[in-house]
Amino acid sequence: MAYDEDLANRVRELVGQESELAEKRMFGGLAFLSRGNMAVVVRGKGGLMVRVDPAESGDLQGRPGVEAMVMRGRELAGWLTVEPARLARDGDLKEWVDRGFAYAKTLPAK
Repeated sequence: MAYDEDLANRVRELVGQESELAEKRMFGGLAFLSRGNMAVVVRGKGGLMVRVDPAESGDLQGRPGVEAMVMRGRELAGWLTVEPARLARDGDLKEWVDRGFAYAKTLPAK
């Protein structure tokens, strides 16, 4: 399944001015990276995968449509999935994209 191009374009509009921005196809989707660190991924399964501070993951999972990212049966610390319905409004998408990029910027550049 291909990722949602419309969602990818909406993310591009939000991060177009980011310095050291890169896009890479991975995990069946399109990852947006800051200084070599993944911030958000437009998923092939729909919605976003968002990198967050692992200390905040538990609280954020309490929101509707937000779950821990599970890959190969393991929960990935500091990664959440956000279902497409929770990204329909521009302000909601911006909140998640901003959160992902803010955390990615705290990590050492690769």
